Amino acid sequence: MPTLNDIRSTFLNFFEKNDHQIVDSSPLVPRNDPTLMFTNSGMVQFKNLFTGVEHRDYSRAATSQKCVRAGGKHNDLDNVGYTARHHTFFEMLGNFSFGDYFKEQAIPYAWDLLTKDFGIDKSKLLVTVYHTDDEAADIWKKYAGLPEERIIRIATDDNFWSMGATGPCGPCTEIFYDHGPEIWGGPPGSPEEDGDRFIEIWNLVFMQNERFEDGTQRDLDMQSIDTGMGLERIGALLQGKHDNYDTDLLRALIEASANITDGAPDGPGNVHHRVIADHLRSTSFLIADGVMPSNEGRGYVLRRIMRRAMRHAHQLGAGDPVMHRLVPSLVAQMGQAYPELGRAQALIEETLKLEETRFRQTLDRGLRLLDDELDKLASDAPLPGETAFKLYDTFGFPLDLTQDALREKGRSVDVAGFDAAMSEQKAKARAAWSGSGEAADATIWYDIAEDKGTTDFLGYDTERAEGQITALVRDAQRIEAASQGEEVQIVLNQTPFYAESGGQVGDTGVLRTEGGAARITDTRKVAGVFLHVAEVTEGRIAAGEAAQLEVDHARRAAIRANHSATHLLHEALREALGDHVAQRGSLNAPDRLRFDFSHAKALSAEELERVEADVNGFIRQNAAVDTRIMTPDDARALGAQALFGEKYGDEVRVVSMGKLDGSGKGSDGRTYSIELCGGTHVRQTGDIGVFVVTGDQASSAGVRRIEALTGEAARQYLSAQAHRVDALAAELKARPDDVVTRVKALMDERKQLANEVAQLRRELAMAGGAGQGDGPEVREIGGVPFLAQVLRGVSGKDLPAIIDEHKARMGSGAVLLIADADGKAAVAAGVTQDLTGRVSAVDLVRAAVPVLGGKGGGGRPDMAQGGGPDAGNAEAAIKAAEQILEG
Repeated sequence: MPTLNDIRSTFLNFFEKNDHQIVDSSPLVPRNDPTLMFTNSGMVQFKNLFTGVEHRDYSRAATSQKCVRAGGKHNDLDNVGYTARHHTFFEMLGNFSFGDYFKEQAIPYAWDLLTKDFGIDKSKLLVTVYHTDDEAADIWKKYAGLPEERIIRIATDDNFWSMGATGPCGPCTEIFYDHGPEIWGGPPGSPEEDGDRFIEIWNLVFMQNERFEDGTQRDLDMQSIDTGMGLERIGALLQGKHDNYDTDLLRALIEASANITDGAPDGPGNVHHRVIADHLRSTSFLIADGVMPSNEGRGYVLRRIMRRAMRHAHQLGAGDPVMHRLVPSLVAQMGQAYPELGRAQALIEETLKLEETRFRQTLDRGLRLLDDELDKLASDAPLPGETAFKLYDTFGFPLDLTQDALREKGRSVDVAGFDAAMSEQKAKARAAWSGSGEAADATIWYDIAEDKGTTDFLGYDTERAEGQITALVRDAQRIEAASQGEEVQIVLNQTPFYAESGGQVGDTGVLRTEGGAARITDTRKVAGVFLHVAEVTEGRIAAGEAAQLEVDHARRAAIRANHSATHLLHEALREALGDHVAQRGSLNAPDRLRFDFSHAKALSAEELERVEADVNGFIRQNAAVDTRIMTPDDARALGAQALFGEKYGDEVRVVSMGKLDGSGKGSDGRTYSIELCGGTHVRQTGDIGVFVVTGDQASSAGVRRIEALTGEAARQYLSAQAHRVDALAAELKARPDDVVTRVKALMDERKQLANEVAQLRRELAMAGGAGQGDGPEVREIGGVPFLAQVLRGVSGKDLPAIIDEHKARMGSGAVLLIADADGKAAVAAGVTQDLTGRVSAVDLVRAAVPVLGGKGGGGRPDMAQGGGPDAGNAEAAIKAAEQILEG
């Protein structure tokens, strides 16, 4: 029986033998389609090739593409675990032609692979075609020998694919497998088509038309092929299974879940194990591709999937986090095909463990609330939307998680009520929000861009330039001119001022015209328009005027140094911690840098020292910083790191710095840091000066933050640190090199003296000297020897030791001590073991504490403690304790 790994290899090998380029799966976060939350099909990474926007050195390709459908339009989350073929994560096998072969080869490729290489019985296969696609139908008849009754013509969009409302489109042909009459269901297009007898295994899209807004179509100049076959689905068929979850790969994960939760894989918890197996794959691959759990966007969808799996683990009775313990099983199954899993294994495990630990803290309370609310309702009544919203808002339960929990009880949720509660909260948030108004007025910048064009940036090559003022804006309104003292936003046709982006802050500087001047305090960008935030400092400036522009050179130089240092820091962190490290945000300001990166735990002192040393080593190389413009594919082929979440166009700037041999030239030509970046950088790494880490802390779950200084700021920081050490050395009368040793000796000496002082205080207290009054007197009260004493200069923590010494001397009896420290009282009582059956130290303390103005007090029958704010009532407190002894 072929494994899923075997089937994947067979598919790729088949097309490689037929001159297809085997292309690695693209990440689950699409790099070329901002409309998609996750990659959900094999064609996503090739979208620009199909439209002709992008060209590569091959015209036919094959992939096994990892896909996630758990958010947006393509969302299978609710059905996962309950059906045979729904998944959040799946692999899509596909072959593609970009203007190369078409139907006459695509159909034979599919038929030969299925019937020859996979050995599927031809008599079990039937196909659908678009009702007007006679060409495809004829090829199926002639090449595959399919009779007319096994070629079903479909007139709906089920067999017509389109990229959007307009653009490339074309008919499809789908291949189905007949599982036999013993399984209910009819062929596609029949009333029983939703049954499980006829299962689609492969879809071939013939991208042959272009659709226009008026609905008309024309033949594309470049006709192409896009196919998709789910690995899990074809795997179930080839392994003689009717359920994807019975395939070897998913079955191994289900058994791992059963083993770790001490349950049977096919017992009552079967659905739970299926959900865990599926969600383990999607969460692990998403984390490996740089997505981290959060409360918005992709991170929110990841968190929903994680929590759904964790709730099912909870349903199985797992008392501790379990998801992270399943990651090795996943890596063993899929790590060879997808090595990014192994590289990110530590990060995946840490992230899952942290998230499950946090979620379990709220899960029990949320489920109790759900059960309590259900008990108040009729057995067939849906859960009120307000309650579902409370679960979401208070306990972090997404709506689908609540629906999933209720499904097992045969209940539903008032979704309209949930939506109304959500809308009400958003309305309140809007009413309470007080902002600058810029977001509401953003359309003005789009109007300016359409009217005057966008701004050309000249600042890579110069910090001085001339531009023309195309617009002036104040209070979200365009104005013709601004005079001295007025604040205004200035738009120019070109500028050397860098607009805040990618973590680099906006430039400042000056603008001068023939009749006035302005101080630029910030630069931002909207819709390709650079907004120079300014205050007019001289005369008057007007729209249409020419302007001389000059960036603050010293400030820009400091920003450049910090930005280049973050590139070296990023690579140093990857070298020290692993390839899972990826940038999660940064700040490149003139006075400091901040770098956020994916890593689940704090760096050790040794790791920080290594990172700092590596960065400074490459600074000392003084190697040239190289900037090139190339296509994103060429940049990635070069090994360039891309900033997660950034959108890249047809051309990108690639910034390279540092040589791996340490000479600054690189005998092997390998470069240390290569990143896609639109920011400004130093010309030589030596321009950074020096790099000093000033802090490492958590930024958010699974994300760390390093703060650092470079250049003059770093020099000043180190100088200040040296001055502090010198001052400390002078106070200690020691050499700076001996400060640590001397301080440690003083701390040890202080600890020793403190112990000696405490011992002397105890001895004085026992002797009744040094202001303690006469020696303590033992009196018999209620038949119990009783010693009571008020002590000064003794701390509350010393009282138990003194009591133990008194008890040892007395042999039998009770002791009550009150320490008077600056008017506040600490009280302790002790009773020898032979008397604890008659009197308790706890009772003595609780009698004394209220008299001292305190509350409570407690301990054991032989030793108890308490305290109060009023030591002036110590004698009365002793009297209160005596009354306990008198009975």
